[in-house]
Amino acid sequence: MLLEDGSIFSGNAFGFSTQEIGEVVFNTTMTGYQEVLTDPSYSGQIVVLTYPLVGNYGINDQHSESSRVQVSGFVVREQCETPSNGTSTETLHEFLVSQQIPGIYGVDTRAITKRLRSQGVMMGVLTHGPIDAAKRALGSAT
Repeated sequence: MLLEDGSIFSGNAFGFSTQEIGEVVFNTTMTGYQEVLTDPSYSGQIVVLTYPLVGNYGINDQHSESSRVQVSGFVVREQCETPSNGTSTETLHEFLVSQQIPGIYGVDTRAITKRLRSQGVMMGVLTHGPIDAAKRALGSAT
């Protein structure tokens, strides 16, 4: 992920393989990642979750705030690949793929949050591709 101040946060791709530009915001909730993903108030934003493990109870049919994912991208410290919940119908990764939303894990989400808190709102690019292409895309979007 590239922020408009030039900061680069490298990690591992998950979800749909694409590049998305959006306003980068953070959320400090400990639960409710499915609700965050589908909340219309996050439309077009790249959301960074500060809680370290996300995806541990999977995705189910009861916890969506709308009929589709609203975020442009999703950033987590660690994503659980094997959720443990009887109502789970798919993993977080599968859900993001089906909704064509890119994600990244293995990044220091607390560092991103501290940067956003100290410097304010900024645009960013979430990409699974070369950083040079992301820099060009972000430059033309801002």
